[in-house]
Amino acid sequence: MKLCKERIIDARRAAQSCPVAHVVSGRVAQRVAFGRTATQQQQRAAHVAVRVAEASPAKPAGDVYRVETRPLEEGVEKHIISIFVADEPGLINRVAGVFARRGANIESLAVGLTVDKALFTVVVAGKANVVANLVKQLGKLVKVRYVEDITSTNRIEREMLLLKLRVPAGSTRAEVLELAAVFRARVVDVGDETLSLCVTGDPGKLTAMIKVMSKFGIEQLTRTGRICLRRGEALLERSAGIPEQIAVPLPEAAKVKAASSNGAPKAAAAGEERGADVYVVDDADLKGVWDVDNVLSPTYSASGAGALPADFKPYTLSIEVQDVPGVLNQVTMVFSRRGYNVQSLAVGPSEREGLSRIVMVVPGKVSSPDGSSGISPLLKQLSKLVFVQSIDDLTDIPFVNRELMLVKVRCSASQRGELSDLANIFRGSVLDVSPSCMTIEVVGKEDKMKAFTDLLEPYGILEIARTGRVAMPRDSGVNSEFLERMSMG
Repeated sequence: MKLCKERIIDARRAAQSCPVAHVVSGRVAQRVAFGRTATQQQQRAAHVAVRVAEASPAKPAGDVYRVETRPLEEGVEKHIISIFVADEPGLINRVAGVFARRGANIESLAVGLTVDKALFTVVVAGKANVVANLVKQLGKLVKVRYVEDITSTNRIEREMLLLKLRVPAGSTRAEVLELAAVFRARVVDVGDETLSLCVTGDPGKLTAMIKVMSKFGIEQLTRTGRICLRRGEALLERSAGIPEQIAVPLPEAAKVKAASSNGAPKAAAAGEERGADVYVVDDADLKGVWDVDNVLSPTYSASGAGALPADFKPYTLSIEVQDVPGVLNQVTMVFSRRGYNVQSLAVGPSEREGLSRIVMVVPGKVSSPDGSSGISPLLKQLSKLVFVQSIDDLTDIPFVNRELMLVKVRCSASQRGELSDLANIFRGSVLDVSPSCMTIEVVGKEDKMKAFTDLLEPYGILEIARTGRVAMPRDSGVNSEFLERMSMG
């Protein structure tokens, strides 16, 4: 035993004198490089860090939004898919699930929702055969009327951006206002230290504005998905981008009904007393996805059919999530499982790299039995999701919200002046003109959209594409809805 203790002591002394050994003291190990002291190693590391800093470009300080573009892989292209559906609760989750199950990351999503129909515009990157399979699978959903890949078509593309900048009053704010005029941006809110702007345009214009404004410091960024309409007289048609085996067949009775409603002679229906070839059915039994009008309404419930009960109100939520495939499916699944019908949805990049912002409008009860918010149980379930970073309920605070709408209307050469004057009154812009129609862009709230489309009804509306509603808090701390709840005495 004595000999064993002596050998252990000799081994410890040898380890302490060895330059490549690990010296253990207080359970902390230090690695000493062979032939070099710790001081020399620290000096060399500092020298290397200085040389790397000199060789690399300087990065601006502060929390700014930086757009880092990366080339796509070989064979991968961005595709724009237009999906028109007859709306029902949970349909958004099923559409998002098609992309999630196949590992496709949605880069941009815009959904124009109404009570009975919806128009999805999805931008996804992938190879041609993968996207063709996505289109095929989307067409198999029950309520889908048509699916179309409009990537190669001649089209109009528009997005909307809400941008909050950290610019105090002074020369810096004047410079920002000059740059905003260059991009035709509009000021929507002014705070003591911030300035909020709203701008519309194609993706290149919005990316350029973000890059220019990033030097001032971006406080918050909310962006809609991309919406598209074909240029000229061409309309979004089911037969253009969906295989024949996916297209929903139109029953003969529905064809006869459609022909008679268009002024065609009714002789074709003579001798046919039944709506089916085997058994007698009522007209109500023949209703289906083919009976849905192709034109979206300017608001969710334009006819008043979707009015909320007295004890319900719409909630506006801003959800920041990690930009990973399937995250939208996870978020919408929480709503669909609990029976919430989404009235508005907008998905776009956030001010922080690698994150996206989802702005949703969902109806819920005014208050819970315990006195908390009517959707507090829903918010608790959303916060448990792994990829959800933050959730903000903007309903009861002053916030700015905007929506973008593209409308294609019939127009003869003599009516162009009238429609142009109407667009100017509503601060709209004419985007495209053809011999028989005109495409107009309008930005604002839902009541403004409704008033504008009501004036266009006599001319004949051909198509409407809408983004979801985007929102951000007002640093000014006041808006009309907030004042209605306050006493001014």
